[in-house]
Amino acid sequence: MARKLFTFLSSLTLIFLLTSLATAKPTGFSRTLSPSTLGLRKEKLTHLRFYFHDIVSGRKPSAVKVAEALMTNTSSTGFGLVYMADDPLTTGPKRRSKLVGKAQGIYASASQDELGFLMVFNFVFTEGKYNGSYLSLLGRNTAFSTVREMPIVGGSGLFRFAHGFAQAKTYTFDPKTGDAVVEYNVYVFHY
Repeated sequence: MARKLFTFLSSLTLIFLLTSLATAKPTGFSRTLSPSTLGLRKEKLTHLRFYFHDIVSGRKPSAVKVAEALMTNTSSTGFGLVYMADDPLTTGPKRRSKLVGKAQGIYASASQDELGFLMVFNFVFTEGKYNGSYLSLLGRNTAFSTVREMPIVGGSGLFRFAHGFAQAKTYTFDPKTGDAVVEYNVYVFHY
């Protein structure tokens, strides 16, 4: 009889615990959601092509030096040099081409052996259907390579949950002024 009572009480306790777990409210800091709860539908692939104008010379540069290391001036790669940029993005390589956004961020010489920049940028779009949206780039840019590939690690607005890559190709570079125009082809998955 005692054994049957023990089995009955054990079963009752198990049912109570399972019921409690099933009806408990989440108490943690995370929960699993369906993408549709955020209005996300099918993921699409978008190709963007624009020109990045890095202007370090003149009265109104779009990129300015904000830091350097003690050894920067003796380094063949400018190791330790850091620039802050608010560079125009245009539809064509000419500076007067239609402005579609800004590249806002930091690039720093991060290699002692070759000209290799750490790039941390937001491509902030101000024109057309992507106005108010941006893409975030974080990667390595070996400036003397013909084509450089850097990851797109996120975005906002129409680029929420973005991931992909950017290919950069120097269009022009003036060694006297340091000014450059770089063609960007960006391939990004987003919702």
